[in-house]
Amino acid sequence: MSSNVPTVWTEAEILEGDPVAEPLILGGYRCHGGFDADGRYRSPRTRFRTPAIEAWQARHREEFGTELLDVPLAAWPATYPNVAQSRYLLEQGVREPLIMTLTRIGTVEGFGAMIRHAAVPDRQRFFADSIAGSAVEHLDRGLFEAHARDEAGWDEEAGHRHMWFAVRDLAFEHPVTEDQTAMMLERMGISTGGPAPDPATARERLLAARVLDDVDVELEAMIRRMIGILLIEISAHHVFAWAEELLSDPDLVAGDGDAARLVSYIRQDEAPHVAYLATALTEMRDRTFIGESGRHITGTDVVGPLWDRGLEESLGAGREQNRRLRVREVEDALASHPRRDELLEGFHARADRAPMTTGKP
Repeated sequence: MSSNVPTVWTEAEILEGDPVAEPLILGGYRCHGGFDADGRYRSPRTRFRTPAIEAWQARHREEFGTELLDVPLAAWPATYPNVAQSRYLLEQGVREPLIMTLTRIGTVEGFGAMIRHAAVPDRQRFFADSIAGSAVEHLDRGLFEAHARDEAGWDEEAGHRHMWFAVRDLAFEHPVTEDQTAMMLERMGISTGGPAPDPATARERLLAARVLDDVDVELEAMIRRMIGILLIEISAHHVFAWAEELLSDPDLVAGDGDAARLVSYIRQDEAPHVAYLATALTEMRDRTFIGESGRHITGTDVVGPLWDRGLEESLGAGREQNRRLRVREVEDALASHPRRDELLEGFHARADRAPMTTGKP
């Protein structure tokens, strides 16, 4: 990275995209991004965002001599159900679990828009070191907003939420006839009813969840959210690999491979998310925080415990709970199937570990 690349950018620059010669239109959606004159896919809002992230990373290495926070992808188990299990179900004509998975992914992607509300204003007051010319300085200067638009869409262009729905519709020829967002949220145990909590209640929840006693509670919440999203984005690479392999097989799904190609474009779009989150978290880890008491706290004593907790949550009981929910979806899909027991046995036999049931008959 050339030292001539600036490290200070405007929000408009961070949100600017490369010019495209052809828009991306698939599954009935005008998606974000597009193709250049050579036919290469260009992710949205990366004309300056990508070089900016690379410049921040280079500057950080020069000033602090440390590498970015990272977790090997191998730390996460493969997607469940795995490719062999999913292929088996499709070969047996059981499509509902995979359709449900793609609907769920799209529904969850829609929550990505919430990150635009995460930034804590005037972050410099929490650091003894300058954050000028860093990714941390630009979180609310385009980085969070670009992330939100990538996930949930912007104006007439569909983001990853509807792009995953397009993946589903291409592969399974429009299997649903109505918006399933409310149903999916209910299955995931997420309530959509009732008024929004008042600010006092929201702050009480932040205080109840806080991990660090002498760090601003809203700043801690922002860091925890960034860590959680980063870990989701890293582990999602398993999902991309799973989806691309299954959906590229014309003997299993429709669409002549368009569904798999669309997944590959989404995967490319996610790269800046991993990069900026890892960069900003590393920048905070290597700086000195100013606590609410005024004392100085090393960044490792702030980001470290939050990072460890995030990893534990990502790899712990929540993952096992999700696995059980996936098994239940398969059991529900086979509930009235005349070969239910045989298909369940075949499904479990292809798992990466011992079979598991939910206890349902």
